[in-house]
Amino acid sequence: MPASLPKYYRVRTELDEMLATLAVGDAVPPERSLSERFGVARETVRQALQELLVEGRIERRGRGTVVAAPKLVQPLSLQSYTEGAKQHGRVPSRELVTFERIVGDEQLCADLDIADGSSVLHLERVLLADGEKLGLESTYLPADRFGHFLHDFDPGTSLYAAIRAERVSFAVAEERIETVLASPREAALMETTTAMPMLLLNRRSLDTDGRPIERVRSLYRGDRMAFRAILRE
Repeated sequence: MPASLPKYYRVRTELDEMLATLAVGDAVPPERSLSERFGVARETVRQALQELLVEGRIERRGRGTVVAAPKLVQPLSLQSYTEGAKQHGRVPSRELVTFERIVGDEQLCADLDIADGSSVLHLERVLLADGEKLGLESTYLPADRFGHFLHDFDPGTSLYAAIRAERVSFAVAEERIETVLASPREAALMETTTAMPMLLLNRRSLDTDGRPIERVRSLYRGDRMAFRAILRE
């Protein structure tokens, strides 16, 4: 490789080539070893490793670093996280954070097309795949339609399956995606740091009669999740 190339670029390229020879779960040499191997300062190595960490190519495990498994790629469609994870051969699960009845504020009630101050169910769960925490999902449902879920629904199962069992069919959804940083609380729930870029999805789903079913705020770790869409003219 030409000596005129910036040191950081050279180190990053060499790390890419090294990772290509390793398997998922293999240990990545420590910074000191890589610094000596490439003949650069540890800060240069640290910068390249941090970039690989954010991209999801490597992950911290205990006091060391290992090669990460591929990201879980979810389709942008009207299906649940559970359904999407299973399609990729992953074992989905969820940890309950909050399941409560609240009084909806003006914006939330408008989104759900209910009277201001109406009762709303709030379900917050950590999303996992193969035991790894990947996201945090907050779902809001109109209590006049789904209030019994507070007692009848198992938070460890698919909410979409429960909604469909009520003979409610999803017809259309509007979804907005942006990048954000997690709050300290959110980062702690997902066992990551506030410096890790997140993918934030806000969704509003309607049934076949045009009635709102849900408003959802889903926060996903950018190093472990990706999304795909099929576009047609």
